Amino acid sequence: MTHDKRPVYVDTSALAKYYVNERRSDEVEAFIRQERSVTISRLTVVEFRCLLARRRRARDISSQTEHKILMTFENDLRETASPVVPLEDRHALAAVELLSRLREHPLRALDALHLAIAQECEARLIATADRVLANAAEALGFQVARFD
Repeated sequence: MTHDKRPVYVDTSALAKYYVNERRSDEVEAFIRQERSVTISRLTVVEFRCLLARRRRARDISSQTEHKILMTFENDLRETASPVVPLEDRHALAAVELLSRLREHPLRALDALHLAIAQECEARLIATADRVLANAAEALGFQVARFD
């Protein structure tokens, strides 16, 4: 039996649940730990940093918690074999094309970029907690692990 070696693309909404305790965090943690090939993009790294800062400013987390989560995340990036896909101009071009193809889905710009990156890295599955992104991913033929 051959296992599918294509990666699982984890977007920011799912990744946040791995590092920040919130609804369905346990499910995301179990999912990520069972997968052998998890991929994120540089876009995910930027969005995740922004998410933590936003939560600190809203006083949902303390500065100390923000720092601890960031250190854990950065350490995980250094120690894992999972790749971080660089953000390239071709992803923006592909995202524009996806926004045209998926007009019935209210995709935001960054969601379209996530989908473009997932397509390029030939992800077999997208893990997300974003309903709009999940629906658009399914319309593109991706398998989707939903944590919304």
